Amino acid sequence: MQYRTLGRTGVQVSSLALGAMNFGRIGRTSQDEATALVDAALEAGINLIDTADMYSAGESEEMVGKAIAGRRDDVVLATKAGMPMGDKPNHGGSSRRWLVTELDNSLRRLGVDHVDLYQIHRWDPATSDEETLSALTDLQRTGKIRYFGSSTFPAYRVVQAQWAAREHRLRRYVTEQPSYSILQRGIERDVLPVAEEYGLGALVWSPLASGWLSGAIRAGRSITTSRSAMMPERFDVTIPSNRARLDAVEQLAKVADEAGLTMIQLALGFVTAHPAVTSALIGPRTLDHLRTQLAAADILLSADVLDAIDAIVAPGTDLAAHEKHDTPPALLDPSLRRR
Repeated sequence: MQYRTLGRTGVQVSSLALGAMNFGRIGRTSQDEATALVDAALEAGINLIDTADMYSAGESEEMVGKAIAGRRDDVVLATKAGMPMGDKPNHGGSSRRWLVTELDNSLRRLGVDHVDLYQIHRWDPATSDEETLSALTDLQRTGKIRYFGSSTFPAYRVVQAQWAAREHRLRRYVTEQPSYSILQRGIERDVLPVAEEYGLGALVWSPLASGWLSGAIRAGRSITTSRSAMMPERFDVTIPSNRARLDAVEQLAKVADEAGLTMIQLALGFVTAHPAVTSALIGPRTLDHLRTQLAAADILLSADVLDAIDAIVAPGTDLAAHEKHDTPPALLDPSLRRR
């Protein structure tokens, strides 16, 4: 396992990190299964575990907490807040009121007295950067969080938050957690250069592109992944963007075969090869899934392989741009651009 410095914090984290989104009802994972995944991940050298309050309505945090009991100091523990936790007003977002309350809820579910990295799950246009950063700075001073970061922020919001921290003399985000894969490379145009400019750690999620790069999806086969059952529109090959993904996967499979790699090794080796990327978050549901992903832990792709990937999906290109999670709200809601 490779280890890299998390931004400018001095903290060493593994190049593969265990994402716990599938713990609980989302992935139909029991506590015993979750603990077995954590055991195997730690044994393999993974030391960063990432979860969120909203994963299975808090169940993921509870499972992670039980799985790491007795070995808290061996884990760089990250969680997130900001997504709605129910239908009530003020039970989401990044206001001081909510973050102070929800961090205590997360600490209770995790069974710990602090988290190493507390992340804002999505940019909240209703809350000012000063409000959020002030709350996070105070929570850091109490010792309940060691560092804080952002998740899936557009590049301009990352820059704005860095400016706001300096302007108001507050602590700053030290990490960004964007989506990144061979099939979704748009962040190479802006987010990753910004991360490098400001010395942010980048913890990238969905490096297997929701299963497209797992090796299970090929032309002529029925697509029956867990994600295809949850989000069928993302795997309907009659949709042009999905057809483009399938065509790319077929070409990438040839590159992997010629290099003596699995598709998973190619996919994870690609994202961890980018100099701005600190860790790739993997989200296995089973031990078999974890083992196939751990096989990529020490993969270093050659320049020829990286060039072959570039020829299939050009740098900075998203094959499914409509699925991006950092689109400015005004582009999604006409009322915000016509008021």
